[in-house]
Order: sequence, then C-alpha cells, then structure tokens
Amino acid sequence: MQRFAYNGQIQIAFEDLGGAGGDPLLLLMGLGTSRFWWPSRLVEELVHRGFHVVAYDHRDAGESTHLPDRREGSPFAALLRHAPPAYSAEDLTDDAVAVLDALGWERAHLFGHSMGGLVAQRIAIRHPQRVHTLTTSAAVPSDAKGLAVLRYLRLASVARFARLRHPDTPQGNLALATAVARILAAPGQSIDEDDVREFVDREAAHQVAAFRDRKAQSRQIGAKWHGGPLADITAPTLVLHGQQDPLLRVSAAHAIAAAIPGARLRTLPDVGHFLSQDTWSTYADELRALVPSNPER
Repeated sequence: MQRFAYNGQIQIAFEDLGGAGGDPLLLLMGLGTSRFWWPSRLVEELVHRGFHVVAYDHRDAGESTHLPDRREGSPFAALLRHAPPAYSAEDLTDDAVAVLDALGWERAHLFGHSMGGLVAQRIAIRHPQRVHTLTTSAAVPSDAKGLAVLRYLRLASVARFARLRHPDTPQGNLALATAVARILAAPGQSIDEDDVREFVDREAAHQVAAFRDRKAQSRQIGAKWHGGPLADITAPTLVLHGQQDPLLRVSAAHAIAAAIPGARLRTLPDVGHFLSQDTWSTYADELRALVPSNPER
C-alpha cells in the first residue's frame, strides 16, 4: 500500500516494495511516469540481492500532488522556455528527501532511471549526507541545461512521442503504453502488450495513467537547476546506459561518468531506454557490486 510524505503542501506517494532489513534503496522513475513502471521482477532481483526497496512518484506524476494547470506547450519545448517554472529542480530533490524522512532513513542508495537518474544526480549534489551510493541509468547529465540538453536527445524519437494519440480508455491506455515502450526499446527489440500490461494494470488499480498529462510533464522538465556541478558528487557512483538507446545518446552517460570523480561507467550492447527483461539481473548485480564500496547503512 502507498504511503505519503510531505514537502510543504506537496504530497509525495511512495511504496515499500520489500526487503525490510536490507540496504535501503530508493527508486526514482522517469518523466511523467509513475512508480508502477518499475518492473516487479527487477524489484525482486534487487530484494534478492539484499536491498530494502522503496519507490515513489515525483510531484506531477502518479499519486503525488499534481500542480494546477498552466499554459504549457510540449514537454521538450519546456527546455527552451524562459517563463518562470512551476517549481525548481531543487524542489524535486527535496521531495525525495521527504520520502527518506518519512521512512526514517538517514541515508539511502539511489537508483534513478531516465529523468529519475537526473533527479538522483541532483540529490547527491544537494543532499550528499543523505546518499550512500548513486546509480544513474539512461539519464542526461545534470550539468547540461537548456539547449545543451538537445545534444544528447535523439529528436526523431521525441517527434514520435509528440504524435502519439490514443483514446482515454483502458484499452487506449494499454495501447499508449505499448507505443511508448516501442519507442524506447532498442531497435529490432520485440515489444508487445504483455511487456507493459503489468504497469498499466497497476496504474488502473490506482486510477493513474502515465503519459496522459503533458502539461505535468512540461512542468517537470521545465524545472530549473540552480545547484552545483556533477564534480561535487562524493558518493560512489555507477552510470548505466544502453548502447542502443533510441532516446538519449550514449554520450550522455560518458559525460556523467567523466564529470563525477571516480564514477564507473557500464554501457550495455543491444539495450535501449526501456527497462526490458534482459537488463534486470545485470542491473541488480551492478548495484550490488557498487554497495560494498560504502558498506555503512
């Protein structure tokens, strides 16, 4: 069952996914996506390796607080917009710390995927005392801002997202999730409804539908960062990225790893942006290997 943490007036939904007594691990999912998009078998792999796993919804996603509608364009146009943002990137990091506080965790290991990886980088910069280790997967570097982010994006995939149109019905939600996963998958990778049905069913049970609220996505991506550089990160860091990521160029991972002192880079052949089954065991092994370098819980 979900619980809630509070950052001022913002309510943040989170869920304990198992492994109590293990190393505390906080999962951060990507743009506009709920915590329900973490594959249950990946979570099982992490629990099996000794992690106590918790996932949460960013503000403007899932069951967390959604901000009032504003005049927003497409999510990626928000990168270029000069209008005052609805909130800051610092607010997004502080939401995660509110979850840690609600759990009674003084520190945690962070595993962030896509935008979640970006937020995790910034937590490690802004709240270093709360972070044991940092794992960032399929993310852009925090040091890239505005137009600089575009060098890492594959704009053809961005354009495909903009063209997605599916009815707001149970079958339409399943079709939309399948279409999103196909855009994010590695070229040639077969994706069908069974690959996303778990996520869609869990969202439906909580009256959530990811990728529907483009205004919320624009507010998330438009949040501006005013904090320090990646070079300030002191936590042991692992950078993961698929070599066939159709959304973000692998150069993003190289930039993150080069900027963070002592970071380890692991790129995987034939892997895209979607957290597909062929990555689960490898990613869990990589996180487990990272943790002994900072054995204190």
